[in-house]
Amino acid sequence: MTMAVLFGIGSAVFFAFGSALEQHAAQQEKPTRTLDPRLVLRLLHRPLWLFGWVPDAGGTVLQAVALNYGALALVEPLLLGGVFMAIPLEAALQRRRPHTRDLVVVAFGVVGLTAFLFTGDPRGGITEPSTGAWIAVGAGVGAVVSVCLLVAWRVRDAARGVALGIATGAMYGAAASLVKTLTDLFADHPLAVFGHWQLYALVVVGGAALALNQNAFQGGPIAAPLTTIALIDPVVGVIIGTTAFHERLSATGPRIVAQVAAALVMTVCIWLASTTRQR
Repeated sequence: MTMAVLFGIGSAVFFAFGSALEQHAAQQEKPTRTLDPRLVLRLLHRPLWLFGWVPDAGGTVLQAVALNYGALALVEPLLLGGVFMAIPLEAALQRRRPHTRDLVVVAFGVVGLTAFLFTGDPRGGITEPSTGAWIAVGAGVGAVVSVCLLVAWRVRDAARGVALGIATGAMYGAAASLVKTLTDLFADHPLAVFGHWQLYALVVVGGAALALNQNAFQGGPIAAPLTTIALIDPVVGVIIGTTAFHERLSATGPRIVAQVAAALVMTVCIWLASTTRQR
């Protein structure tokens, strides 16, 4: 338990640095159309953006180690602490003070998601969903992303960042489900993963999520997209886990009430993040 907490906090710190550096670099580029892959190509020429991948890689390694020692419901809320830390880091890069409103929104979002994961208490299911389940996952995530992209075309600033953040979080949640399956395949037959469609789907989903993430970072303060991504990603993962992987959630009366309350808190936080103004 202690090791999971330590590595989880370390991962959060690394992710915070990576996100702050990437967002600062993305905002130096001219605003682009939604899901424009050319933004990523231009960012490849920015040393600051490339340097942001160093702490991201470190955070990924520490996250994997933390999950080896502790449960998802323990590690995931710790990773959300990176959102809280990224806000003052963004402010430091822009040579200004962090906005209290952003810190409050993120803090309540972390509390809401922590309560949701803790009361849900997800338990293991199957390792390989059926073809029908994968099709349902693809259709569901695709619908969410499509709606968010349409909204992002019509709004600007923080609201655009939130719309793209929801789409990015949904795609990250889907990518996590693909990684889960590939990890089990790799453990038994490492070379066999190259013969499964999940690997190539992960490349496509991961690439699209990366482009969306950087576009989201262009939409105002970092609190708007990063808060949304951090909340939507694990929630989508839980939904996919319970539907496609047949994982179980605690469904007793008090827990259901707490889960609904936590979901409402997260919804309000996302809405507040969308109304954040660039100062």
